[in-house]
Amino acid sequence: MSTIKQPQAPQGESFRDHISTVDEKSGKRIWVYPKKPKGRFYRRRTWLSWLLLGFLFAAPFIKVNGEPLLLFNIIDRKFILFGVQFLPQDFHLFVFAALTAIVFLVLFTVIYGRIFCGWFCPQTIFMEMVFRKIEYLIEGDAKAQRRLAKAPWTAEKIFKKGLKLGIFFLIAVVIANVFLSYIIGADRVFQIASEPISQHWRGFIALILFSFVFFGVFAYMREQVCIAICPYGRLQGVMINEDTVVIAYDFVRGEPRGKLRKGSADSDAEKRGDCIDCKLCVQVCPTGIDIRNGTQLECINCTACIDACDGVMDKIGKPRGLIRYDSYNGIVKGEKKIFTPRVIAYSVVLALLVIGNILMLSNRTEVETLLLRTPGQLYQKTEDGYISNLYNYEVINKTDKDMPIEFELTEGQKIEGVRFRIVGDVQPVAKAGDVVKGVMFIDIPKDQLKSRKTVLHVKVLSNDKVVDRAKTTFLGPIK
Repeated sequence: MSTIKQPQAPQGESFRDHISTVDEKSGKRIWVYPKKPKGRFYRRRTWLSWLLLGFLFAAPFIKVNGEPLLLFNIIDRKFILFGVQFLPQDFHLFVFAALTAIVFLVLFTVIYGRIFCGWFCPQTIFMEMVFRKIEYLIEGDAKAQRRLAKAPWTAEKIFKKGLKLGIFFLIAVVIANVFLSYIIGADRVFQIASEPISQHWRGFIALILFSFVFFGVFAYMREQVCIAICPYGRLQGVMINEDTVVIAYDFVRGEPRGKLRKGSADSDAEKRGDCIDCKLCVQVCPTGIDIRNGTQLECINCTACIDACDGVMDKIGKPRGLIRYDSYNGIVKGEKKIFTPRVIAYSVVLALLVIGNILMLSNRTEVETLLLRTPGQLYQKTEDGYISNLYNYEVINKTDKDMPIEFELTEGQKIEGVRFRIVGDVQPVAKAGDVVKGVMFIDIPKDQLKSRKTVLHVKVLSNDKVVDRAKTTFLGPIK
């Protein structure tokens, strides 16, 4: 479950053969009742969580030029990132950006371990900073929750459980609405919620399904999502090494652990380490592990054990940091080596990908034009002395405004008397975020053609502004 070696493990390595939330004998789930954490890291995570939650809930409703700030409409193949619209024709940009994000995540994990899970992951933020706080408020701390779980079904238990689950489901409904707002837009979600169900029954069913999914995740699945479902958590063990900074127990300083005896002589005090085996680090862990066993798959780097241990160290007059952010080599050798060959290699690849993303985004145009000669069609001679070719055009408008389209030759091409004739005699208009297709003739005076095949450089204009350029070929008679 981890690639890091753990010497001096008093309990052996048996903890690696099973997860802490499953009973070895019966195979049933062990429900985790973590003690309410408190401390400097918990306060910082709380502040960051409110900031991230505020952005998460506000982003779908913030509009830029009439469009949402963020939209990932897979159904209609419409994507908006910070006001910039991306169409299916920009799919290569998404693939490249996703590849860059994966490399960044791998690099970040190699250096800092699973810190994303503890500080930024929506699953952790909602579970620990929203649902868990409500649970503490209604049912009390860990001991009170255990007592309530074992107690018979009295009126008090029914009330507390019912109130908690009712609030959980209401929050799940809100999360489902926000989640769908990122996919289909806040306006359509409002329509589904406010108009008759018969008009939007598919969307209504989706809202209900997502609500139950989120309710199940936060009311029942909980830490199992991080342990058994999340692919990032499962891959953690192959990405970290002895130089990765993780939440680690300083076994050099802490072992051998032993209880602290007050008010009596303790002959073994000098032989013991700083760990007094109070098990508070285990009691506050939301995934139920003992961090003193070493880095484990279940650890989400939430820092609850650091705060608990620091509080104990303060009380017994020992320095903080028995559990801290550190690497295996940092604990054993006192070395913190971040820029290892693997990190440097990932960094080079990441830098190249970032440069590639910047270049592709900077070269991305708001309009994309495809201009091709109609297959199977030869040139035609007109009565007024022109040679005519038939073309199919396709103009993709990636903006949020309608664009009337015109075609002209670029200034650098010395061909006089060129005509562009749209079939149907109607000026094409590319609708916002849409594609306009059509057919047109390009006519060139016969005396302006110097060879059988002429390369034409065409500029695409909208309201007298050049929005794109295209290149095509023009066939004429053999000289």
